[in-house]
Amino acid sequence: MRILMFTPYVPYPPNSGGRTRTFNLIKNLSQKHEITSFSFLRADHDEPYLSELKKYCHKIEIFRRKKSFQSLTKILRTGFSPFPYLVNMYRDPSVTQAIARELKENKYDLIHVETYYIMPNLPETTVPILLAEQTIEYLVYQHYAESTSLFPLKPLFYIDAAKHKYWEKYYWRKAKKVVAMSADDRAKMLDLIANLDVDVVPNGVDMAFFSQKVTSPPKRGTRVLFVGNFNWLQNREAALILAQKIWPKLRLLLPGISLWIVGQEPTKEIRNLAGADIVVSSDIDDIRVAYQGSDLLLAPIYGGGGTRYKILEAMASGVPVVTTPIGIEGIGAKDKEHVFIGNDVNDLVNLSLKIITNKAQEQKITSRAREFVKKNYDWSIISTNLDEIYEQTAKRS
Repeated sequence: MRILMFTPYVPYPPNSGGRTRTFNLIKNLSQKHEITSFSFLRADHDEPYLSELKKYCHKIEIFRRKKSFQSLTKILRTGFSPFPYLVNMYRDPSVTQAIARELKENKYDLIHVETYYIMPNLPETTVPILLAEQTIEYLVYQHYAESTSLFPLKPLFYIDAAKHKYWEKYYWRKAKKVVAMSADDRAKMLDLIANLDVDVVPNGVDMAFFSQKVTSPPKRGTRVLFVGNFNWLQNREAALILAQKIWPKLRLLLPGISLWIVGQEPTKEIRNLAGADIVVSSDIDDIRVAYQGSDLLLAPIYGGGGTRYKILEAMASGVPVVTTPIGIEGIGAKDKEHVFIGNDVNDLVNLSLKIITNKAQEQKITSRAREFVKKNYDWSIISTNLDEIYEQTAKRS
């Protein structure tokens, strides 16, 4: 089949969750299908290196995304738009025209869109659309509205969340097929639209890639790791909880340990967490360096949606994981069998202490975790499942 893959980011390099997902899907699916990639590039980012992506794509076209609305005036102005802030960042008539030309000049069997918030750029078309929702966006923004300390702006944040919910449901209905990242997300979608045609195609891991040994920086003592792209609220929130609430207690119990916070786009608040026993890194070219140079992934995640690459990658790398019920949501890993799950700060501290000081238990957990990921989340398995959904969606149309 001929597939038009439309994404809110260039699918290479695979240095964030969305890019990792799309690149690996394209890499595997290109063995059977002809794939054209249309994607956005942030206005402040350099042109990406595309030679690797060109191996798997018939054609690549990139559009410059609008600059972020950083002034309060512009943010307030978006309050008068029927669309939420995020949709307005991507909505561009020139992109709609480019896609319309492509569909007119070339016959496609399917349009695969990653994330609903770029859907307004699609022209009217008879080509069936598969919409993959990497997270349920309105829940992310609703969580932010509930947790923010910017009380004067709370009403605006709640309005933005409500807009997300309205348009998210609108575009779910508009798509021929919807794909969720987890069974939990699928259940939440069906609670909103009972007859929605939605399947589960989770995020995955390249087991062969994460099994390769690389050179990690030398360390003294135990190193605890947190990984996340800090464009995401959930990751910023988790890193702050870890550094400000969990870390002071953990280092008292385990003197000499260090914390490594790794991720793209760290905010000033995240960078300021760096100190004598905390390192913040945003320039790790190979994420395997971080996993293989650490003794524990600690992920105090409380914002829901999607499945977390950091959890799957750590498990694939043989690094024990301590997280929350929301952090492991949708993955299906079992507490005390594949990971350790705690609810509050004290739980996470005690579980971290337990796994760090018991090497025999750590080896059992990490061995079972690797087998679990290999069996359920290798990209070859994920891509085969998505290929079957492609065939069903195109055939039914």
